[in-house]
Formats: sequence, structure tokens, C-alpha cells
Amino acid sequence: MFKTIKLLIVACLGMAGGMAMADTVDDRLAAYQAEGAGPFDAARAEAMWTRNFTHPKADQPRSCASCHTDNLKADGKHARTGKPIEPLAPSVNPQRLTDAREIEKWFGRNCKWTFGRECTAQEKGDFLSYMRMQ
Repeated sequence: MFKTIKLLIVACLGMAGGMAMADTVDDRLAAYQAEGAGPFDAARAEAMWTRNFTHPKADQPRSCASCHTDNLKADGKHARTGKPIEPLAPSVNPQRLTDAREIEKWFGRNCKWTFGRECTAQEKGDFLSYMRMQ
């Protein structure tokens, strides 16, 4: 009986995390559209994910997959520091995409590190559309 209750609690927490992610992502997408972006295209983000960009201060090209791998369900590793990175896919990491502040923080850091600039609202929306599908 205890095992059944425990499984029920875990299932409910997982569903709540999925709802929090959906609400947060929907809010961020609406904010990006208010900035003039849209419609969003997950396929465009998927193509950008593995594309190499020449960063003005890097000795070699970088891509999102350089650290996060081309499989968003897999663990990644920071290309320079070697620090482990948990999967981005909400399907295997329910905490992903549930906090708007964290989403913006990491877009800020990762876009500057990869592209040498801020991501546009369009790019952020495309990336979130791609990540939420994983």
C-alpha cells in the first residue's frame, strides 16, 4: 500500500512539473511575441542547435550541441570547464523550463558564449519551442 501511495505522489509531482513548464514556456513565448517575434519554429531551432558559430573571442567554432549534445535528453558537459550539465529535455528533467528567471539567465549566458551576442526574441521562442517538444 505504501508503495502505491508513493508512486501516486511521484506521478502527481511529475504532472505538476509539466503544468508549471507549460505555463512558464507559454508566458515566455507570449512575451517574445510582444517583442515582435513569431511564429516560432522548432525545426529552425533544431537546425541552429548543431550549427557552428564563430565566436569573436573563441579559438574554435561553437554550437549549442558543443555543451548540451545533439540529444537534449542526454547529459551534457561544458566544453571549456567540463562541468556536467543536466539534460534540457523536460521529458527527462521535469525541472527544466519551469522558472522564467532561470530561462532568461541561461539564454543570456549561453547565447553570449555561443554566438557572441544576445539571442533575439525570435531565437529564444524557437529554442523554447524546440526544447519543450523533447
